Amino acid sequence: MEAVKDKLTPKDFSSDQEVRWCPGCGDYSILKQVQTIMPELGIPQEDIVFVAGNGCSSRFPYYMNTFGIHSIHGRAPAIASGLKAVNPDLNLWVITGDGDSLSIGGNHLIHLLRRNFDMNVLMFNNEIYGLTKGQYSPTSPKGKVSKSTPMGSVDHPFNPLALTLGAEGTFIARTMDRDPKHAREVIMRAAGHKGTSFVEIYQNCNVFNDGAFFVYSDKSTKSVNTLYLEDGQPLVFDNNTKGLKFDGFLPIVVDLEDNSVNDLWIHDSSDNIKAAILAQLFDDPQQEDAMPRPFGVIYEEERFTYEDVFIEQINQAIEKNGEGDLDTLIQGGNTWEVA
Repeated sequence: MEAVKDKLTPKDFSSDQEVRWCPGCGDYSILKQVQTIMPELGIPQEDIVFVAGNGCSSRFPYYMNTFGIHSIHGRAPAIASGLKAVNPDLNLWVITGDGDSLSIGGNHLIHLLRRNFDMNVLMFNNEIYGLTKGQYSPTSPKGKVSKSTPMGSVDHPFNPLALTLGAEGTFIARTMDRDPKHAREVIMRAAGHKGTSFVEIYQNCNVFNDGAFFVYSDKSTKSVNTLYLEDGQPLVFDNNTKGLKFDGFLPIVVDLEDNSVNDLWIHDSSDNIKAAILAQLFDDPQQEDAMPRPFGVIYEEERFTYEDVFIEQINQAIEKNGEGDLDTLIQGGNTWEVA
C-alpha cells in the first residue's frame, strides 16, 4: 500500500452527496468520527472501500469519498470477504445494523469473524428496524412494543458481544454515538487491529426508538450504568465511588469507601475468560441491582488472517505445479462421448 503523498483532512473524506438521515439521527455522529480518523490512517483514498448491506446505516458508503458498495441485505461480510481475498491490500470497512447483521446476515457475520479477514465491522445497534419503519429487531428487548409486536416482543434478544465472542472474533468492542470522543478512540483502535474488528455502536433512532440508550449517556444516569474499560486499570464506575471485583468467578459491585481499589478487577483485553464475563454484564438497567454495562475494547487477540494463509496456499501451489491453466481446470480430467 503506497503512503499518502499529500496530507489529507476529514473534509477530503466527505463526498458530494447530501447526507440523508433523519434530523437528529445518531448516524451523523458516527459518520463524523469515521471521517475524522481516516486521514490519520495514512491510507490513500483509492485503497479504502466501505461495504454496506441494507438499512439506514447502509447509506454510509454514499457519504464517504472513497470506493464503496451498497450491497444487499445481510451480505456485506460476504462481498467484503471476496474483495479482501483477491485484493488483500485494500482497507475494508463493513457498515451494518443490528437487523442487517444479526438477522438475515447473521450467518455471514459469524463466518467472517471465524475466518478473521483483516477488515473492520461497525455495527450500528438501535434495537429497531428503522428503514422499514419501526419493526422489532434481533436486539430489541423482550416486551418491546413495535409495529410488528403491538403486544410486546416475546423474543429473547441477542447479546451482540456474547455472540461475536462465541464466533471467536479477534477484536470485540462497544461504544456509543453520544460519546464521540470514546467512539473515536475505539474505532481508531479497531482500525489498527490485524484481523476482523467488530465494534458495536449504540445508535439512537430518534424516530422509532428514541432514548433506547439514554440511560448510558444522560448525565443523571450515565455514571452508575456505564463501565469504561481501559487495559491495566481497575474497573471503577459511578464517579470512581464503586468498582467490580471477583467473588470466585462472579463479579460483584463494591463500595470504594469500604474496599481498596487494589482489590478490584484489573482489565486485560487479552483475557478471553474475563471477556466472556464482561460480555454477560447485560442487565436491564431498570432492574434493581443491575450491573453497569461495559464500554471499550472487551477482547483482542492476534490470530492469522484468512487472506494471508489463502495467498500463501496459492503461492505454494504455483511453486509446486507452476502457473495453472483455466481452460484445463474447467475441462477437468474426465471426458465422455455422447452418442
